[in-house]
Amino acid sequence: MDEDLRDRVRAAAETHALINAVKHESDPEVGPIMGPLMGDHPEFREHGDEVPGVVGQVVAEIGDLDHEARRERLAELDPEALADIEAEDEGEEHALPDLPNADEYDQIRMRAAPNPNGPWHIGHARMPAVIGEYAERYDGWFCVRFDDTDPETKRPDLSAYDAILEDVEYLGFEPDAVYRASDRMETYYGHARELIEAGGAYTCSCSGEEFSELKNSGEACPHRDQDPDETLADFEAMVDGEYSAGEKVLRVRTDIEHKNPALRDFVAFRMVDTPHPREEAAEYRCWPMLDFQSGIDDHELGVTHIIRGIDLQDSAKKQRFVYEYFGWDYPEVIHWGHVQVDAYDVPMSTSSIKQLIVEGELDGWDDPRAPTLKSLRRRGIRGQAIVEAMAGLGTSTSNVDLAMSTIYANNRELIDDESDRYFLVRDGLEVPLTGGPDEANPPLHPDFEERGARSIPVGDTVMIEADDLPGHGQRVWLKGLGCVENIRDAFQFTGDSIDVVKSGEVDVIHWVPGSQSIPCRLRTPDGDVQGRAEPQVADLDPDEVVQFERVGFARIDRHDDAETVAYFSHE
Repeated sequence: MDEDLRDRVRAAAETHALINAVKHESDPEVGPIMGPLMGDHPEFREHGDEVPGVVGQVVAEIGDLDHEARRERLAELDPEALADIEAEDEGEEHALPDLPNADEYDQIRMRAAPNPNGPWHIGHARMPAVIGEYAERYDGWFCVRFDDTDPETKRPDLSAYDAILEDVEYLGFEPDAVYRASDRMETYYGHARELIEAGGAYTCSCSGEEFSELKNSGEACPHRDQDPDETLADFEAMVDGEYSAGEKVLRVRTDIEHKNPALRDFVAFRMVDTPHPREEAAEYRCWPMLDFQSGIDDHELGVTHIIRGIDLQDSAKKQRFVYEYFGWDYPEVIHWGHVQVDAYDVPMSTSSIKQLIVEGELDGWDDPRAPTLKSLRRRGIRGQAIVEAMAGLGTSTSNVDLAMSTIYANNRELIDDESDRYFLVRDGLEVPLTGGPDEANPPLHPDFEERGARSIPVGDTVMIEADDLPGHGQRVWLKGLGCVENIRDAFQFTGDSIDVVKSGEVDVIHWVPGSQSIPCRLRTPDGDVQGRAEPQVADLDPDEVVQFERVGFARIDRHDDAETVAYFSHE
């Protein structure tokens, strides 16, 4: 890394570290800063091995400043960031902008419309998080509507319906209603008949290639002037399954010379030979396209505000044609950019995750390496932490990056006070120990003395992490036990007071007893880590979230005969 780049990294890191320190009124840490830093400066990523060292130096310097000095420095570097923090301190109520024209509606009504082709990845959480926040702010109504009218290319997974509702509950919301579009086929057929009678649709047997050539040249399909009665009879034949896939479609009559070819006489219904996986819908062969189905449902359900990706702007334009035929008012629309989540090697794609599970590369949807909500839940991360992070992204039309460190920071604030402390040594090194007490009594939580202390037996050996072994003749402080000196790779208790720690003479490390520690496997997004934990960990209840000191937070998953299994949350 050249000096110019190093200076730019230092400058950016200083701002991010100050924001972190001032916002949380605590010393900054390298981990929570790296995500936002790399998100704002993707040009740093190719130097990922060197950047943390520069950030560490900056963090150490800011750690020496008091809170007021940090605020003053942030005011110099980024006054807008400081103003945002101060606004939050003053109790600014909402992270999200107001909904457009909200005062014009008796009730705000919104929908989350997932495709049930699998459980949700992290990116999916943005929609229910934002809609749920708006529903609470405006005392509104929101539903989950499964847009499952594509039984072939986006074939529904029968287990995904309940899995997605569980994910919504995990995020902290309960929908006012749940619908399955595949249950509403007769409603779509009824509106198609009305549209045909109004002269707004016609059946077409052109091949896709033929119609594409006509459309792109602004020429009308030869079926376009078909009599409505003929069209209606043809459509009934479609509904009765008299055509096969590709033989016939129903098109909405728009403007064949529209400047956007995608809007010229688009398809509303097509034939699908593959039966729907839901038994209740398996008989249907004539299926609505998503733009038609969703547009009808939004009107029928009284949706007032739609949030959708900016890549779906044509959907709103197509649906407006249908709404004009029926004389309906179109809902308010908010288009937003895509969200990209960092820190995962696994693609943020339902189909890709599903394939990795089938191939055995992932254990399941809740594998800690998977970028899914089920994985975060199993790792002990609160749904509220995700909602706060998603709401904080706003509703900009620009693509946005979500650093997992933001979710982790939110979660840390939620769980830190209630998470008791324990020791876990990863890939431990066993070291003989002589002298000292027979038992260590570190506190369950350093900020809550009333919770008491743990009792850790001390035998003839202790286990530490290999990197923590001091050189010959050097000392370390075994946390909760005391000061030891390394004498030819064996520890000798020295009896030094805590003053050697306060003065910075020795480092503090964690440890576990050599013979009485328990096997503990820590499942992390980077793979499984074998470790040894202090004995009391074996008595913890599954689902309890703890902090393994100097390692990070983790959720106790289960106690097997051979080991305890915990899922790593974050540092």
